[in-house]
Amino acid sequence: MDPFDRAAFVNACHTAFSLASDSAVAKVWNNESACAGMTVGGLAHHLLAQAGHVVSALDTPPSTERPIALLDHYARADWVKAGPDDEANLSIRHAADESATDGHATVLAQAARALAHLPELLATPRSPDFIHIPWQGWSLTTDDFLVTRSMEIVVHSDDLAASVGLPLPEFPHNTMEHVVRLLAGVALQRHGQEAVVRGLSRPQRAPSSISAF
Repeated sequence: MDPFDRAAFVNACHTAFSLASDSAVAKVWNNESACAGMTVGGLAHHLLAQAGHVVSALDTPPSTERPIALLDHYARADWVKAGPDDEANLSIRHAADESATDGHATVLAQAARALAHLPELLATPRSPDFIHIPWQGWSLTTDDFLVTRSMEIVVHSDDLAASVGLPLPEFPHNTMEHVVRLLAGVALQRHGQEAVVRGLSRPQRAPSSISAF
């Protein structure tokens, strides 16, 4: 697999921004989205906030603590194992909905400011090239953190597109390659080898789900 392409990540952020900018999103901003219990506006805010998380992280001095592995990040995170109505996930939905109350134009303007700073921050050398994740309490390499944000961007773009009857936009191949590898790795952790092999190759023996989340 190719190394993580930071320029492709920027393109993925712009792809998500274009989707969220569609008038179809603005028209149903306060309706419930494809993510039950979350408005379309809240979902759009959560999607676009991923670029902002990267900007905030890169605006902070590099972490000096040893980073954990990418899949360990998901093995440790409470929200991965939590149900839709558990506090870990409820708090995410409620915070996103609250942040979307200022409306479509305001959310887009906030995201545009983050996107404007993103290329320069990604190109600035960091040593060590580690990021501390304050809401988790541990660090990842910068590229691994960008993979986590890429996954959020792709998955929630699909949620947003489904919410308003649009197709999932086309993302850069490098971005999708890393997202699919991540999702497969988390699915392997959760379901085991047999389930994942059958789910990907043998529909006649496939389990009902090998979803990563």
